[in-house]
Amino acid sequence: MTNKIKCKYIFAENYNPVYINGAYGGVSPRGEIVVNFFFERGALPNSQTFNIEGAHVKEIESEREPQDLPSSFVRVVSSGIILDYANAKVIHEWLGNHIKKLENKANDRIRNKK
Repeated sequence: MTNKIKCKYIFAENYNPVYINGAYGGVSPRGEIVVNFFFERGALPNSQTFNIEGAHVKEIESEREPQDLPSSFVRVVSSGIILDYANAKVIHEWLGNHIKKLENKANDRIRNKK
């Protein structure tokens, strides 16, 4: 006997991950730096239907829009910032210093393994 179950994905209107793994932006016409942060992930189907046979679960159908969903991805823009030149320089230096600290820690770990 085969049992079948359909799983629907429901997204709250305020669904918005805080984790980011990318940014997009540039210089505005006023000479400010605009940065929009996004979280990049594979696109999800609207719904999936599964076939259940004992302990085996297999997808047998999915509703996908648009049709290129399997070969596409989405970027969920969670927030953005606008910086003037002076603040951008300060944040650039601050971020650079923290990147150096991470690199030094990674190099220390590599040296300690040898």
